[in-house]
Order: sequence, then structure tokens, then C-alpha cells
Amino acid sequence: MHRTHRVVALALLLAFALAGCRREAEVPGAAADGSPSTPQAAQDAATATAGPVRLEDVMESDPRYILGISYPPGMERYPGLAAELKRYADAARGDLMEAVEAHDPAAGSAGVPYDLTLAYEVLMDTPTVVAVQAWGTLYTGGAHGNPLVARFVWLPQRDEMLRAEALIADQGGWDEISAFVRDALHAALSQRLDADAVEPADRAKLMGSGSRMIDDGTTPEPGNFAQFEPVPGDGGRLRALRFVFPPYQVGPYSDGMQTVEVPASVLLPHLAPEYRDLFAAG
Repeated sequence: MHRTHRVVALALLLAFALAGCRREAEVPGAAADGSPSTPQAAQDAATATAGPVRLEDVMESDPRYILGISYPPGMERYPGLAAELKRYADAARGDLMEAVEAHDPAAGSAGVPYDLTLAYEVLMDTPTVVAVQAWGTLYTGGAHGNPLVARFVWLPQRDEMLRAEALIADQGGWDEISAFVRDALHAALSQRLDADAVEPADRAKLMGSGSRMIDDGTTPEPGNFAQFEPVPGDGGRLRALRFVFPPYQVGPYSDGMQTVEVPASVLLPHLAPEYRDLFAAG
């Protein structure tokens, strides 16, 4: 599995090199989920006072590690968003280099090179909502790398990041979102087991263990729903949010990333007033 991962890493590094040559002409001047570890209030304050952020693609390698980070062009026009993207990448890079420095030279080449591949992609770019996804893998030993999964939803007119804890105004909203998501994930799990034609006894065990992971990973609190992306609708408004769950949160690594689309009709009764205009009412 790790050999395949390294091939993917090298392919991504080559893609970053080609994209980087083009991006340097377009952009002035350049996180274990890789998320910043400082409190959110401190992060927001630092973003507000920080100067312009330069997002430059990164390619590095030596016998100990391979590193590739690719940013989308043009995000510097949203300084707060650019700062968040760079902070996430810097955190992932810091985790990689910490593992590199901790590697025992006496172990020789066993388990190395470590590697980090991280790419950003713009999912939506409108006057009201800009959404960026981060995807990649951080390998610092073991059977496989740790997946990097993150979403960033920026509101240009408000000059702020849309965050789960501010989006929903009441606990009843999280209760309803949690129930909706759980039902969808349980149904998806059942369908996967049916498609795999699992024996009845094994199916019952897998359904039980899978359901427990789903329930544990979707308790009704903002932290479990921090990763989401907007789903555009008519008239420039959003018809839904797609909540994103990295491997291990609601299923084993083999299940990969899972998503559930929650329609505006479920969200609207519980949205904080300042965000209701973002969503379609139908």
C-alpha cells in the first residue's frame, strides 16, 4: 500500500512542478488532521492583524522525505482565507518535519522516505461564497499515510470564515442535523454490505460495529461537523451543505471519506440569522 502511495506522491510532485511554473506568472509573489492547534479566537486575531499572505507551491525532497504542496491561484485576494490555507499547510508540513527529525539514523532507510502531498482545489467562487477543499496524505511510518481532509468556506462580503459553531444557532439544530446524517450513513453502510453479499452472521457484526462508529462520530456537537462544503442552488443561493467525514470518523480507513448532503430545508429553521440569506428557502 505504501509503495502505491509513494508513486502517487511522486506523480503529484510532478504535477505541482508543472502547475507551479504557470502559477508563478499568475500570482504576485507563495495540518493528525493537520489543523492548527491554537485556540480559534487566537487564530482569528492573528489573521486579522497579519500582513499579506503569499501562497507559493512547495516541492522538496531528500533521502529522508518528499514534500509537495500546491495552492490554487488567486486566493491572495482573500487575505483571511489565504492565511487559513497557509496555516493548514504549515501545520501538516510541521508534522512531517517533526517526524523526519525524530527518525533514528541508526534505523537506516527503513520506513523512509516520509512524505507529504497536499493539494487545494477551489470548489466554489462567487461574490458571496468561496469554498476550497484540501486533500492529501501525510506518511510518517506505518502501513499507510494519514489522510488530510479539510474544507474552507469563506464569505467575502462578511470577510470571515463560515464555521460550524457559528452557523447553527441552537442545540436543537445539531440534534436534527446529527439525526439526519446518521440515518443517511446507516443506510449507506447497509447498502455497501448488501452489495458485498456479506454472510448474514458477518453482516450483523459489521453492521453493529459500523453503526457504533457512525454514532460516535456524529454526536450532535459542532466539532463533528466542522468540515462541510456548500452546494449551490438557484439564484446564487445554497440549496444544501455537504458534510464531509474523513476516514476513521464514521467508518474504518477502508471506507474512505464519506459525505452527507443536508438540504436547506433541514438547516434553515436552525441557522443563525446572519447566515440565512445564504440559503434558498424552497
